[in-house]
Amino acid sequence: MAGETAGVAAHPLPTGQRIIVTIGVMMAVLLQVLDTTIANVALPHMQASLSATQETVNWVLTSYIVASAIALPMSGWLADRVGRKRLLVISVVVFTTASVLCAMATSLIEMVAFRAVQGVGGAFIVPLAQATLFDINPREKHGQAMALFGGGVMIGPILGPVLGGWLTDSYDWRWVFLVNLPVGVLCFFLMTAFMPTTETRRRRFDLFGFGLLAVALGALQMFLDRGQQLDWFDSWEILIETGLAVAAFWMFVVHTITAKDPLWDRSIFADRNFATSLVFMVITGVLLLAGLALLPPLLQNLYGYSVLQSGFLTAPRGVGTLISMLLAGRLTNRVDARLLVATGVILMGVSLWMMTGFALDQPSRPVILSGLVQGLGLGLIFVPLQTLAFATLAPSERTTGAALLNLARNIGGSVGISIVSFQLVRMTQVAHADMAAHVTDSMIPTIDPNVLQTLGNQATSVAAYLNAEITRQALFIAYLDDFKLMMWVTFAVLPLLLLMKNTRKAPGSQPAAAMD
Repeated sequence: MAGETAGVAAHPLPTGQRIIVTIGVMMAVLLQVLDTTIANVALPHMQASLSATQETVNWVLTSYIVASAIALPMSGWLADRVGRKRLLVISVVVFTTASVLCAMATSLIEMVAFRAVQGVGGAFIVPLAQATLFDINPREKHGQAMALFGGGVMIGPILGPVLGGWLTDSYDWRWVFLVNLPVGVLCFFLMTAFMPTTETRRRRFDLFGFGLLAVALGALQMFLDRGQQLDWFDSWEILIETGLAVAAFWMFVVHTITAKDPLWDRSIFADRNFATSLVFMVITGVLLLAGLALLPPLLQNLYGYSVLQSGFLTAPRGVGTLISMLLAGRLTNRVDARLLVATGVILMGVSLWMMTGFALDQPSRPVILSGLVQGLGLGLIFVPLQTLAFATLAPSERTTGAALLNLARNIGGSVGISIVSFQLVRMTQVAHADMAAHVTDSMIPTIDPNVLQTLGNQATSVAAYLNAEITRQALFIAYLDDFKLMMWVTFAVLPLLLLMKNTRKAPGSQPAAAMD
C-alpha cells in the first residue's frame, strides 16, 4: 500500500473535522495522563475510608502501573486487529467505566481490581492518540501536532497532584475518579462521530513473546515499586522479582530475534532514529517523573509549603514546557531537530545545576526560575524527539512505535523514581553521619553539670532538637545530591544525538518512509 507522500496526511480530514478529532483524542490523553498522578495525594483519605494500612493502600497505585505496563505492548497488534478508532473508543469506555467503579469502591480489594482495569483501558489511549495525530495531519504539521500532544503528556503529571489535592480537600477523594466521567462521555461522542475509521489487518499474535514480556514488565514494576519498602535486596520478594525480570526479559530478547512472527516487527529497531529516540525517551521519563517525585516533598517537608502552594510553585515548569513546545512545533520543519533536542538537553542540565544551588532559607524565586528553565528544556526535547522518531517509520508502524516510546518513558520514570528515592535515603544517612561526627565537645562549649541537672528533661529535648536539625539539613543535602546526579545523567545523553539523522526535508521532497 502506498504510504503518505510529502505534505499529505495518511488519513486526510477537512480542517473542522480534524480540529474536533484532535480535541477528542487530546481530552482522552489528559484523562489517562492525569490519572497517573491525581490519585497520589488522595491516598491518606482512601486509607481511612477503605480500612487499609500504609503499605496496602499503595496497591491502589501499583495495580494501575503494573496493569498499564503489561497491556501497553499489545497496542500495535490490537490496533491492527480491530482498528485504531474502535480500539481507542473501547479504551475510553473501559477507562471511564473503571473510573466510576473506583469512585464507588467500598473495599481495598475492589479498588485495586478496578484500578487494574483502569490501567488496562488507559494503556492504549496515549499511543493510539499519538498515532492518530500523525495520521490526520500532513507532514509539515507533525511538529505542531506533537507540540499539542506533548503538552498533554508533559503537563498532565504536573497538574495531577494540584487538581487531586483541590478535589480531595474541597469535596471528597471519590471525586478524583468521578471527574473522569463527563470528560470520558464527551470523548466517546466526539471520536465516535468524527474520528476516521482505520483499516485492519490480520497478523499472528505472539502469545509466548507477550507472556515473557508481561512477566518481565510486571516483575520489574513490582521490584521498583516495593524495593524501597522492603529494603531492596535484603528481601526475598525483591530477589525473586529481580530474577524473574532479568530471566524473562533475556528470553524475550532471544525470542524476538529468532521468532518467525515476533510481538514487534524487528525492522522497527533497525531504524536508527527510532532506536536512539527510545533511549532518549527513557531519560526524558527519568527527568520528568523523578523530578516531580522530588520537588513537591522538598517544598512541603523542608520549606513548609502546603500541597496547593507547592503545586503553584511547580506550575512554572508547565508554563515553560508549553512555551517551548509551541516554539518547537513551529521550528521543527525549519531547524535541524537534533539542534533543538541538544538545546533542550542543555537547558535541562542548566536547570538542574541551578537546583543544586538551593538553600534552606531561600525565597520561592529560585524554585520558580529553575522550574521555568526546566520546562523550556523539556518542551524542546519532547517535540523534536517525537518528530525524529516517527519521521522514518512507515505509517503502519506508528501505533507500535508510539507504544514503545510511551513504554520507554514509563519505565524511565519508574526506574528514575526508584533510583532518586534510594539515593535520597542513602545520602541522608551519609550526610547525617558526617555532620553528627563533627558535633563534639570542641564545637559546643562544655556545660556545667549543675546546669544540666537544672534543665532536667529539657536536656533531652535539646539533644532531640539538635538531632532533628541535623536530620533536616542532611535530608536537604541529599536532595541536592539527587539533583546533581540527574544533571550528570542529562549531559551524558548528549552524544547520542550524533547517532541520529537529520530528517528535515526541502519542500516537495519525499519522506524517508514513503512506502508502506
